Amino acid sequence: MKKTIILGLVIILIGGFVSCKKNKRFEVPRNIKKIEVKLNRFDIDFLKLDTNNLDAGIKDLYRRYPDFMSIYTGDILGVDPHDTAQVSDLIAGFLSDTTFKSVNSKTLEVFANVTPVEQQLSGAFTRLHFYFPEIKIPEIYFFVSGFNRSLLFDKQMIGVGADMFLGADYPRYQSFTYQYLINNMHPQSISPSVVTGWLYNHFPYVPGEERLLENMLYHGKIMFLLSVLMPDEKPNVLIGYEKKQWEWSRKYEKQIWETIIDRNDLFSSDLMLIRKYIDEAPFTAPVSQESPGRLGVWLGWQIVQSYMNKHPEVSLRTLLIDNNYKQIFDKSGYQP
Repeated sequence: MKKTIILGLVIILIGGFVSCKKNKRFEVPRNIKKIEVKLNRFDIDFLKLDTNNLDAGIKDLYRRYPDFMSIYTGDILGVDPHDTAQVSDLIAGFLSDTTFKSVNSKTLEVFANVTPVEQQLSGAFTRLHFYFPEIKIPEIYFFVSGFNRSLLFDKQMIGVGADMFLGADYPRYQSFTYQYLINNMHPQSISPSVVTGWLYNHFPYVPGEERLLENMLYHGKIMFLLSVLMPDEKPNVLIGYEKKQWEWSRKYEKQIWETIIDRNDLFSSDLMLIRKYIDEAPFTAPVSQESPGRLGVWLGWQIVQSYMNKHPEVSLRTLLIDNNYKQIFDKSGYQP
C-alpha cells in the first residue's frame, strides 16, 4: 500500500514537472510590448438612447461608431444602414419591447465591470502579437443583440453580443435555445470565444483530403494555439465544456479512440459523419449519448498536444501552416 502511494506521488510530481516544462516552452518575455485591450461599450450608449429624441441619438451613434453602427444595423437589425427611417423604427421598437427591456437591464448589470474580460483579452492578444506580429489586433465592441448573435466578425472588428453571455442559469435562455448551448452562455466564455473566432478567421482551414482526420487536427491546432494564448484558463472553459464533460472525455479517452478506429471513421470523407464529430451538439452521436458534443475537436487537440510534446523544434507558426495532417498524426505518436 505504501509503495502504491509513493508511486502515485512520483507520477504526480513527474506529471507536474512535465506540465510546467511544457508551459514554459511558450512563455513570452516579460519586457515585450503589452497590448492593452479596451472594450468599446456600444451597448451602453445604444441603451441610453433617448426615445423622445431618437433621431439625434442615432445620428450621434453613427458619428461615434461609424463602422460598427453600419455592421450592427445590417447584420443585427437586418436593414440598409442608410435607411435612417427604418433604422429608427426598429431601434424604437427594440428599446420599448418589454421582454428585451429586462434582458438589456440584466446585460448592463452583469457587465457593469468588464475589466476581467479586458485583462484576459489583453494577455491573449499580447501573446498573439508576439508570435504573429503581422496580425492586427481587432477593435472589440459590446452590443445587445436581442438574442440574435453572440459574435460578429468584420475585417478588424469583433462584436460581442453581451446578452448572449449572461450565465447558464439565466431563466430567459430556456425558452429560445437548446440546453447544450445554454451551458456555455456565461461571461467566462467571452474571451475564449473572441480569441478562437479571431484565430479561425486568420488561420482558415485549407482542405486537402476532406476527411475526419484533417478536420480533427485543424480544429486541434486552433485549440492548441488558444491554450498557448490563454495559459491560465482552464482547458474545459477553452473548449466550452462543463467540468464534468471534460472529465468524462479524459476518463474514456481510450474508448473514444477505439470507437473511432473500430468504426473506420478516422479516414472517412462522409461530411455528415464529420459534422457529428465536429459541430455543436448535445452529444457526439457515433461515440455515445453520454458523451459531450464536438469530441472530434477535443480529440484533435489531444493529438496535436502529443505531436508538439514530441517535437519541441516545431514552432507555433510552423504548426499553423503545416497542412500535412496525415504526417502530423503519424509523428504525434498519439496513443491514449
